[in-house]
Amino acid sequence: MGVADLADYPWDAVAPYAERARAHVDGIVDLSIGSPVDPTPAVIARALSDATDAHAYPQTLGTPALREAIVAWYARRRGVSALTPANVLPTIGSKELVALLPLLLGIGPGDTVVHPRAAYPTYEVGARLVGATPFASDDPSEWPEGTRLVWLNSPGNPDGRVLDAALLRTAVGRARELGAVLAGDECYAELGWDGRWADEAIPSVLDSRVTGGDVRGVLSVYSLSKQSNLAGYRAAFLAGDPEIVARLLTARKHLGLMLPAPVQTAMIAALTDDEHVASQKERYRRRRDVLRPALQEAGFRIDHSEAGLYLWATESRDAWESVGRLADLGILSGPGHFYGPHFPEHVRLSLTATDERIAAAAERLRSAG
Repeated sequence: MGVADLADYPWDAVAPYAERARAHVDGIVDLSIGSPVDPTPAVIARALSDATDAHAYPQTLGTPALREAIVAWYARRRGVSALTPANVLPTIGSKELVALLPLLLGIGPGDTVVHPRAAYPTYEVGARLVGATPFASDDPSEWPEGTRLVWLNSPGNPDGRVLDAALLRTAVGRARELGAVLAGDECYAELGWDGRWADEAIPSVLDSRVTGGDVRGVLSVYSLSKQSNLAGYRAAFLAGDPEIVARLLTARKHLGLMLPAPVQTAMIAALTDDEHVASQKERYRRRRDVLRPALQEAGFRIDHSEAGLYLWATESRDAWESVGRLADLGILSGPGHFYGPHFPEHVRLSLTATDERIAAAAERLRSAG
C-alpha cells in the first residue's frame, strides 16, 4: 500500500454537520478537533522571537540544551530519572512520528502493528502505509506472533482511559516476549481529572515500575501541543531505548526531519516552566466542569474520560445520529466511527473551545435535555 491508496481523510465527512451547526442562531461551538484556542504562553513566544536569527541548518538530534531540558522534564514531571541525552530525540510534532514510526523501524508486509481498540486513526494509517497489518486490541494476551510494534495511548484519545503501572508493566512484558517495540503515546499525561488521577501522576511507559529500570524496546512519545498551546509550533519528542533512538536519528537525518531552531529554543522555555502548564490545566478543568454535567443532563453517558482533553459520550444510538442531534444545537462533535469499528455509538467532544463557547454549548444542551 502507498500514499495513493489511503482512504479519504475521515474528517471531510463532518463538513455537512459543520454547516448545520453554523446555521444555529448563536453560531457554532466546534468541539470536534482538539486544536488549542488559548494563547501560546508569553514565556514561550518570547523565546521563539529571540531565536529568529536561524540562518544555519538545525540539528536533527536537537541542541544539547533541548535534550537536557527533555531529560530534566521526564525526571521532574514524569518520575523517569534514568534518562540521558542519548535517550531522547525531538520530532516535528507527534503525528508525523506516529505515522512514520513503522517505516523508520523497517516494518513491512507480514508484520503486525497493535494499537488500542478506541484509537487515534494514525496508528492504523502508519501500519497500512508500509503494508503491515493493524490489529486493534487492549489485551496483551491477544497480541499475535509477528507483532513488531505495539502502540499504547494513555491517557487515551478519544476515550481518556488511563493505564496504570501494573497494566503498562504487563504490556511491556508481552511486547518483549514478542520481540516488538512498545511505544507509549502520552501526549495528555498532564491532564488527569477523576479518581486517583486527580491527585496522582499518570505513569509513563518509561517508569521504573513498568520497565524494571530497563528501557530496552520501549519508547515514550510526547507533544507540547496540548499542555503548552503549541500545536502550531509542531513541538514534540520521544524518549527511551537509546539503540532505537539512534536508529531513528539516522533515518531522520537521511529524510531531513529537522525541528526548526527557533522551535527548539521555544521548547526549552516550555519544558522548564511549569506555571503555564498548571494554568492551562485549570482552564480545561473549568470547561470540563461546565460541559460534562450538561451532556449528562441531555441524556449522554460519559465513559472513561478520567484524563485527557475529551469527553467520550454516548446516548446509545448510532454516533452519526448523535452528531446530527448536536449539530442541530450548533455543537460540532466527532463520531466514534473515526476511532475504529468498536464504538459506533460514541461521540468525542473536545474541551478546546473558549469559556464563552463552552458555556453556550452547556446552555443549549440543558435546554434540549
